[in-house]
Amino acid sequence: MQALGQRPDVLTFAGNGEPTLHPQFPEIVDVVRGLRDRYFPEARLSVLSNSTQVGRKEVLEALCRTDNPIMKLDTVNERYIRLLDRPQCRYDVQRIVETLATVGRKIVIQTMFLSGTLGGQDVDNSGDEYVEPWLEALKTISPRQVMIYTIDRKTPVRTLRKAEPQVLDGIASRVRRQGLECSVGY
Repeated sequence: MQALGQRPDVLTFAGNGEPTLHPQFPEIVDVVRGLRDRYFPEARLSVLSNSTQVGRKEVLEALCRTDNPIMKLDTVNERYIRLLDRPQCRYDVQRIVETLATVGRKIVIQTMFLSGTLGGQDVDNSGDEYVEPWLEALKTISPRQVMIYTIDRKTPVRTLRKAEPQVLDGIASRVRRQGLECSVGY
């Protein structure tokens, strides 16, 4: 890429799975960071994470060695998490919030809002029942930035729907009133 004059803006750890689950994730971050520093020092190093592994000290430290640890936090409602996200590991959202708060301004919080139903149950997480506790979690974490978005492509469940733009804009306004930067993806 360097020989061709191609310069990446961002090098991102992501994919079909959780990158922090790799047993050598910390070492991989260090190797990629070293290569980035050597060949493309202006490129940012990002990680898209579901936040489940932040309780592992070595993972949290590796995330902090990146420029953009982008951590998912769709809600702080455990029932909702179990219904929609269906974590396959121990998932303690309060502990995740507390851990993310230890690095605060270093991280970016990414949250998906949607509406519709799943198995006949309402999964709209844009109402005050979900947004108010989530905003409190943001106060606790104090991230550098918040990214909110909605469904972008077809889902395996046809009853899930995008959150409306005006709903996302309203939530973003509430985030900004807390003094946090917030971007919105429709």
